[in-house]
Amino acid sequence: MRGSLSYQGIRAVLLDIEGTTTPVDFVHQVLFPYARANMKVFLEKHPHAVSGELELLRTEYEQDRARGFEPPPWEPVGPISYAHWLMDQDRKSTGLKALQGKIWELGYRAGELRGEVYPDVPVAFERWRKQGMRICIYSSGSVLAQKLLFAHSTAGDLTRFLDAHFDTSTGSKKEKESYGKIAAALSLAPSTILFLSDVAAELDAAFETGMKTGLCRRDGTDEPRRTNHPIVRTLVEPLREV
Repeated sequence: MRGSLSYQGIRAVLLDIEGTTTPVDFVHQVLFPYARANMKVFLEKHPHAVSGELELLRTEYEQDRARGFEPPPWEPVGPISYAHWLMDQDRKSTGLKALQGKIWELGYRAGELRGEVYPDVPVAFERWRKQGMRICIYSSGSVLAQKLLFAHSTAGDLTRFLDAHFDTSTGSKKEKESYGKIAAALSLAPSTILFLSDVAAELDAAFETGMKTGLCRRDGTDEPRRTNHPIVRTLVEPLREV
């Protein structure tokens, strides 16, 4: 068991989104279905707006075939069936996440989507900012998707609190090199950064760089029988050990 954790010496809080600032159900039951339902029409109307995202998807598609996977044919529906296939696997695909972000952008701007956050999130953001800490996001969702969620949140526009955003273009969330890159981008020693996530493997990778970590357990989810990370039930209470 790693020791209990305090905010002493912390200069930046790095946050996951799904299961940390935002309920998992919102992502899986609202955002993902919205992107799936609107993908065909979006691509028909805005093919040139996502040319880079489609290129990334096509490259990933060819890589999947070369690895022996059997994704659905690219033709005649282009990337749609492949994108759905990636979504069914919950693949952390940079191209897919970027495409989803563009679709969600229209939904947020049309008032059809509002980013759900836990009630303690704006309270914690206020408290951390007053304590002089920087607040940063690291999610598998694209930087655009992150900004949209917090700009159009149920608690209002929270982007004024956010200092930096990182997505899978930085690297896999389960690789320690990604956290080294984030620390370097923030010009901070890893030991002064606290990373909060609901995925232990991500926290393990961050801890290897020297970051402080906390395992989020929201929505009444059971605490693990054994964990090397302090448990976080709320962002406005002290962290505690299992």
